[in-house]
Amino acid sequence: MTKQRVVITGMGTINALGHTVPDFWTAAQQGKSGARPIERFDASAFKTRFACGIQDFQPLPQLNRKEVKRSDLFTQYALYAAAEAVADSGLEAPDDPLDYGVIWGVGQGGMDTFEQEVKRYVAEEMYPRFNPFFIPKMLSNMAAGVVAMKLGWQGVNYTTVSACASSNTALMNAFNYIQWGKAKVILTGGSEAPITEASMGGFSAIKSLSKQNDTPQTACKPFDVDRDGFVMGEGSGALVLESYEHARRRGATIYAEIVGAAMTADAYHLTATHPEGKGAARAIKLALKEAQLAPEAVDYVNVHATSTPVGDLSEVRALQAVFGDRLPKLSATKSMTGHLLGAAGAVEAILCVKALQDNLLPPTINTQTLDPAIPKDFPIVLGQAQEHSTRVVMSDTFGFGGHNAIVVFKKVD
Repeated sequence: MTKQRVVITGMGTINALGHTVPDFWTAAQQGKSGARPIERFDASAFKTRFACGIQDFQPLPQLNRKEVKRSDLFTQYALYAAAEAVADSGLEAPDDPLDYGVIWGVGQGGMDTFEQEVKRYVAEEMYPRFNPFFIPKMLSNMAAGVVAMKLGWQGVNYTTVSACASSNTALMNAFNYIQWGKAKVILTGGSEAPITEASMGGFSAIKSLSKQNDTPQTACKPFDVDRDGFVMGEGSGALVLESYEHARRRGATIYAEIVGAAMTADAYHLTATHPEGKGAARAIKLALKEAQLAPEAVDYVNVHATSTPVGDLSEVRALQAVFGDRLPKLSATKSMTGHLLGAAGAVEAILCVKALQDNLLPPTINTQTLDPAIPKDFPIVLGQAQEHSTRVVMSDTFGFGGHNAIVVFKKVD
């Protein structure tokens, strides 16, 4: 079987830095932070009272009123980003809708819907009066289903759930389906809406979140000696993947090619990454092997780097295990966007593609003093965007449960 080349022809996003890809990329180049105090609920009693929330979200006219009424926020974000990505791709109605699919990454699903329904149940003295859309709104797979309904695409359709690696898992699966010839076009990516009371409280309880409430915009500081956890983020990233031949035949603009992807499991701990980054290193090596690239071919890595004391060092060790003392340039963009959980990889994939297009690396903000355990010559892009010739870039994502998902992107020859 001859494998198909897989390219990216459309992108869309909504996140704390922007409601479109151009706005997002401009804010990222400028090193802006999306962190601000939480206004969605009364967070005064919470240990962490800030997040990278989306402001002024207006689902109309991208969504109709029925779609808004019947969907949780994570699905609305998916629909919103998907609309931009498909429009950006220039795709028209497919000749055969079975050739077009949706593979979507989600970590939590409809957490807000679940919370609101349970609150109402308790407030009404346990009287079982539930909204008939409760279950459809809550289910993690619903974003993929609803996006496919909106587009009329009838091919492969499902949701990947691998915690914070979910959307890189989705990208990998979409890549595989197309290169195996089982689909011509797949909309992929991820969405998440975790700025809720239970989500914030739960992640705080396991000491994952930063507690620097007085200075939220500088709270996420990956690799810094004073890092104390991540900042919650929300939103969606969507990418249109299609076979190179299909894209070329229709005269599409091709942004980048996906040339390798891999997943491994740490098989180590519920929430912690392996301290030596062994599973992550294996995933990186496997992704590069599929891409038929040596480590020195990688020009830039968008690292997972959530700003947690253990996780950041684990990733450094994984990178050292693969690249030795010749580390590529890297940046930790969660310092700006916050951690979008299941949508993180999709939003960061967009930054990887833009870095390839513009030969410009987005910065890591807030990091002032590197952890002494990190090499002094660590090639991290700090403070402001940096011009750098790029041909191959890579995105790292790691999730609770020990999931490691790596995707390698390349300029199209």
